[in-house]
Amino acid sequence: MRSFIRDFIDTIKAIEEDRKELSKKDPSIEKVYQIFLHTGFQALVLHRLSHLFYKYDLKFLAFLVHYISKILFSADISPAAYIEPGVVIDHAIGVVIGSTATVRTGTLIYHGVTLGARNIQKGKRHPDIGKNVLIGAGAKILGPVKIGDDARIGANSVVLADIPSGTTFVGVPAKNVYEKIEKIEWII
Repeated sequence: MRSFIRDFIDTIKAIEEDRKELSKKDPSIEKVYQIFLHTGFQALVLHRLSHLFYKYDLKFLAFLVHYISKILFSADISPAAYIEPGVVIDHAIGVVIGSTATVRTGTLIYHGVTLGARNIQKGKRHPDIGKNVLIGAGAKILGPVKIGDDARIGANSVVLADIPSGTTFVGVPAKNVYEKIEKIEWII
């Protein structure tokens, strides 16, 4: 019971970190009430509660809260997915995060993003997202790939391989933007 209470307090602290990060990253937030009415923030709060229940094998409660999030926000974030404190989901609609995915602090996820699997298998099958990553609207990151810290993924990009830290990838399949620019400059 004590560990549940301790983890519940940690969940509240994580929600506070999410709130702080949202107020930094969303310039449209002018009043505190806007944070609590923000769909991405609400979906993340519900995920944090479902993840807490999942961790303590309260699967019915975990999936009930998960279901409520899907109904209210069209956000399908698995209760098993691990999301560090200080993450922002801007416009939760259409966000899908699979059960073995991890998302680290400072990451900004736009609407329609999928952190999914490439095939049906047991074990690790979803992406690991580093710190301070920006994932553009509609991007699909599939399979057990690693996205490095400070990486940028363009809108509607499809990522099927690891992305190094500090790089920007766009397209289908996603490619390093600056690598192309450097090659063009070399030719000129």
